[in-house]
Amino acid sequence: MIQRFLLLALVTSTVMGFSPIASNGAIRTSLKAAESEVSFSELDGSEVRIGIIRTRWNDEHVTKLVDGARKALKECNVTEDNIFETEVPGSFELPLAAKFLALSGTVDAVITAGVLIKGDTMHFEYISDAVSKGIMNVGIQTNIPVVFGVLTCLTEEQVKQRSSDDNNHGYDWGKTAVEMALLRSEAIGSMGGVKKPSGMGFGVKIDLDDEPAKREKGPGFF
Repeated sequence: MIQRFLLLALVTSTVMGFSPIASNGAIRTSLKAAESEVSFSELDGSEVRIGIIRTRWNDEHVTKLVDGARKALKECNVTEDNIFETEVPGSFELPLAAKFLALSGTVDAVITAGVLIKGDTMHFEYISDAVSKGIMNVGIQTNIPVVFGVLTCLTEEQVKQRSSDDNNHGYDWGKTAVEMALLRSEAIGSMGGVKKPSGMGFGVKIDLDDEPAKREKGPGFF
């Protein structure tokens, strides 16, 4: 009996220790379909530059997720001029594209958006694992926050439940991108002094303090 009581107490304390609790003034958004929730405080992204890389695979669902992310960015005062969006064929291409954009120096955070739905083979498992690890590694290697915005669902119905108007995970990805960009700025430097992304987003840095402004070549072939 004592052993059972101690085990129950341990499990309860562990669950409570990792349960999200809203801080004062936080705005809570509920991920109902995922049976979890995440809270965000008021975020000022007026100087934040966000890159969105989306897939053409499962285009309809991904578009809804991107719309949710853009809604969140707008609420955080991220200007349209500071949002760069491009696309790749599928989720497997997201990590490399995110790395290109992160190394360009034109964004403060990257949102990757894609949808993977399990089929009859192991293809789903291989792609999901490779993409999640790849996206995580890009952030670690470049010091640019990269949001894992790839739904990995067993059915299309699960995707719809997570990309609807009432419950859109893209919205939380947008908030996360702004929060992480601000965190990065506090940790390692400011976000200003860079020209708006152009073309593929791999523009050149502009020192706004110089008159006339001096153009500086980006890393590698950018």
